[in-house]
Amino acid sequence: MESDLRSIGELARDSGLGVSALRFYDGADVLTPAWVDPQTGYRWYAPAQLADARLLCRLRRVGLPLADIRAVLGAEAGSGAAHRVVDAHLRRLEAGLADARRELSLIRMLIDQRENPMTATPAARTVTVPARELAEALGAVRFAVGADPELPVLSGVLFDLEGGLLRLVATDRYRMALAEVRLPDAPDLPDAPDEGWAPVAAIAPTALVDGIRALLGSGAEEAELTLGAGLVRAETGGHRIEGAALDHDFPDYRSLTRLDPVHRIDLAAAELRDAVESGATRSLPSGPNGGVCEVTVLTVGRDGRLTVAADGDPAPGDLRVAVNRAFLLDALPAAGPEQLVLELAGPIAPLAIRTAGRDGTFSILMPVRVADAV
Repeated sequence: MESDLRSIGELARDSGLGVSALRFYDGADVLTPAWVDPQTGYRWYAPAQLADARLLCRLRRVGLPLADIRAVLGAEAGSGAAHRVVDAHLRRLEAGLADARRELSLIRMLIDQRENPMTATPAARTVTVPARELAEALGAVRFAVGADPELPVLSGVLFDLEGGLLRLVATDRYRMALAEVRLPDAPDLPDAPDEGWAPVAAIAPTALVDGIRALLGSGAEEAELTLGAGLVRAETGGHRIEGAALDHDFPDYRSLTRLDPVHRIDLAAAELRDAVESGATRSLPSGPNGGVCEVTVLTVGRDGRLTVAADGDPAPGDLRVAVNRAFLLDALPAAGPEQLVLELAGPIAPLAIRTAGRDGTFSILMPVRVADAV
């Protein structure tokens, strides 16, 4: 009988599994030998078991759980069950990578904060800005301000004034919003050498941001904005509001805006809002207190058309990106009623929402994992 069988050493050599691994999978009732010598306890395997052992070796390399390995090897041929197990594991890996990307993004931000802090200059700078444009820019980024007490650097809006361009930035790690306001009669180049246009940055806390927005609603055409020396001040229509800037160094947001989209889709903001509000959602557990997060799954078909995904498996060639539904709806008013441009690169890449014709005003949403959705 032994002449027709492979020894455990031979199977280990030909399959890539170690002898100890084969013993483990025997004990786990995953790959049992065809015959065990009752005198020596030595394991022998049938020639046909080599294919299972090689498959098991590769399933082990990609980290498939033991129960799933057992399900793959025991699946009925042609049933598709083995493929479904492997596909589910791939989705878990992709979701885990998305989580890792989010954490690594924060790590990069913290590293940039250490190595390239964006500190305010000692001298304050006062500029005149169009009041309506500044109010719209603040409204475009306000929704993305962070609320994590462990990350106070993200609990406000960055006013980044460079040359004749004012950039407003807010992020809570899972989303980021940017808006630009061009100053009237400013130099064309943001790095103009004139000392009067020297760069200055300050982080306005949330309460001050809301106060400035209220002040800008008075109807005046222009406002004076003062940044620097630990201060943020806005004046318009004979009224003024000011407060201390947050004493933190905002991370270098520029590195996070370098996207490489695969799909660029034009559609109206109202059209996307209607599709999201009426479309299917999936529920995910959120936080340790049993909360639930509603997730919208956006699908780009092979024809380039964007839809909100329904239940079921995607068609071949479709791209799916899952995002927090509330975050997506928050981002849409920031774009206003105009046409939008959605930029998607893949299921685990950030989704960018831009306003057509305004490249400097856009939002970025991180994808979320959907493996545990119900």
